[in-house]
Amino acid sequence: MAKTNSRGNGVQPLRQNEVVLVASGDLRLSANQVCWPAQRAMEAALAAALRHEGWKVRRAHRYDPKLKHGFIASQRQGMEVFRGLHPEAPLIVAEAVWQYSHHVLPGLMTHRGPILTAANWSGQWPGLVGMLNLNGSLTKAGVAYSTLWSLDFKDRFFRSGLRQWLREGRIDHDTSHAQDAACFRLPGKEAALGRHLAQRLKKDKAILGVFDEGCMGMFNAIIPDHLLNPTGVFKERLSQSALYAGMRQVSDAEAWETRRWLNHKGMRFLTGGDPATELTDDQIHEQCKMYIAAVRIAHDFGCDAIGIQYQQGLKDICPASDLVEGLLNNSDRPPVRHVKTGKVLYAGEPLPHFNEVDECSGLDALVTNRVWKALRLDPETTLHDLRWGEHYRGGGVNDYVWVFLISGAAPPAHFIGSYKGAVSERQPPMYFPLGGGTLKGISKPGEIVWSRVFIQEGRLHCDLGRAKVVKLPPAETERRWRLTTRQWPIMHAVTYGIGRDQMMARHKANHIQVAYAPSKEKANAALAAKAAMLEELGLEVHICGTENGLVDGR
Repeated sequence: MAKTNSRGNGVQPLRQNEVVLVASGDLRLSANQVCWPAQRAMEAALAAALRHEGWKVRRAHRYDPKLKHGFIASQRQGMEVFRGLHPEAPLIVAEAVWQYSHHVLPGLMTHRGPILTAANWSGQWPGLVGMLNLNGSLTKAGVAYSTLWSLDFKDRFFRSGLRQWLREGRIDHDTSHAQDAACFRLPGKEAALGRHLAQRLKKDKAILGVFDEGCMGMFNAIIPDHLLNPTGVFKERLSQSALYAGMRQVSDAEAWETRRWLNHKGMRFLTGGDPATELTDDQIHEQCKMYIAAVRIAHDFGCDAIGIQYQQGLKDICPASDLVEGLLNNSDRPPVRHVKTGKVLYAGEPLPHFNEVDECSGLDALVTNRVWKALRLDPETTLHDLRWGEHYRGGGVNDYVWVFLISGAAPPAHFIGSYKGAVSERQPPMYFPLGGGTLKGISKPGEIVWSRVFIQEGRLHCDLGRAKVVKLPPAETERRWRLTTRQWPIMHAVTYGIGRDQMMARHKANHIQVAYAPSKEKANAALAAKAAMLEELGLEVHICGTENGLVDGR
């Protein structure tokens, strides 16, 4: 590579066999400080792998001894860092943590050199989830990139991919598990149902209530109106300040009635006396008020589904929203009455909630709700993080078992024991300074349909696949919780016909949507109807993996 550039303008020169590295971090100082040791270890292993190939790493930004971390921690800082980079330099975005994609997107959108996103194969903070969000954001933005992951950065898969990227500026991954839906013959009955539901949605229309857009820099989670509206779905842009104001209008008596309802159902709350580190009754009381306020606001605006951002803004004035979100996603939940009429709102059904205002998941949840109800299946659905996984052998299981994990928004209907199998624990202080409880449980064994709506080349797409949830021994579940986030609900998932590296190479988001069906046959029918509905709505649908009951129609 030619060493062309002027030092006078502050731009780093382009040097032969040198890779520039950046690390996007959290916006929350506490998270960046706690997670920095894992990032430092990951970067050391990555640098060793590059040295093995005859390359060296130049870090584009330094460790800050006052802040006690070395992350890019804001969009402005990211712009300043990229201003000093040679636009042709080979660039690695290295992630061992959850990161805010908008910190680095402005620079990546104009960078002309080859880009590699890389993460350590760990569920700890986690870099895999952060990298997948960045990948989805880059895909939406139309930025070319390659991606890699590794446990120790010494394995053959990683070394081979890294070598190709250094040589060619790209990496070839196997994504043959994903085929366009047009390649399959959808069963007539389910296809007709899906098309009918789509036509009705376009005619009658629906509303996603969005409590502040763009949570945690998730550019990939925002659907532009010109793409969303042709599906018949529109946004009601709501403010989290209105939600907080609504909480103040909920009486203590109403909040206590919600808590008593949950206690009667057998749900447990692990409470203590120190609000800084433990879940307190006052925190739960505020969450009950948030639940009631959210339902009432949704009803006032005629919303069919809602999403609460929470992470920025609300985290500084009230407890977490995750307990609220899990309740909203459940059919059997505490009744919320209209202030004037006393009528129970959204009685006997979920008010679908899309965690972290992921609008792609919001559209997905709305479609899932319509299809599952039409097929008379339990309509509960939720997103999870595609967090991490390992192969497990024992107790009748011999498969690669993913950890699907989310911060508490899963519905009790998905858990072993429902409410009696659910427990609320305090959210981690480094993310949630004012606490609040989760809705934690172990997902029940059974058949599921998984999906992800994403944006690519200016169009809405959806990947659809089948999987099963398996039951692991308690000790193994506890081990996986310790390696991820023990306060959050967990799903042990086995994707049919899709390997670990195929899933990572293809998936365009940190989130994955899931819904249960009582049998393989009904799950396959639901997948087919959902595929037909999404196609009729104008999305490009891709069927992923096997065990879906579809026949090759080519």
